[in-house]
Amino acid sequence: MSVQGLSHVAIQAKDYEGTIAFYTEVLGFKVGHYWSLPSFQIKEASMLVSPDRRTCIEVFDNEAVIPAQGKKASYEEEVAYGALLHLAFYVSDVHDTYQKAIAHGAKACVEPSQMSLGEPPLVVKNALVYSPNGEVIEFI
Repeated sequence: MSVQGLSHVAIQAKDYEGTIAFYTEVLGFKVGHYWSLPSFQIKEASMLVSPDRRTCIEVFDNEAVIPAQGKKASYEEEVAYGALLHLAFYVSDVHDTYQKAIAHGAKACVEPSQMSLGEPPLVVKNALVYSPNGEVIEFI
């Protein structure tokens, strides 16, 4: 098979510096590299590398003209619909990561809890937040 894994997910940031700070300070990502690309009106873009160095999040400034799935929300409280539903991250402590995210500007979506899914039962601890940029993020 030619697919070896997920390389990255790309997001567009309302607040570029704030979004970089959230993913680096709360979730431990590191800036791998950054660039600009005037032909696509990209003033700022960064590739954030996960702590396990296996996946990345590509962050574009708000004015970048790039292909996208779905539509942007017209105002902050509107829910935008598209193919991407949420980003999920394995964390060592769901409650602590949730609290750290809230302290760094995320908004509560689903508080930390434990649930049993399917047959045979799969017990998971998880929580969801809206990042300061608006992505729905799940901590597992």
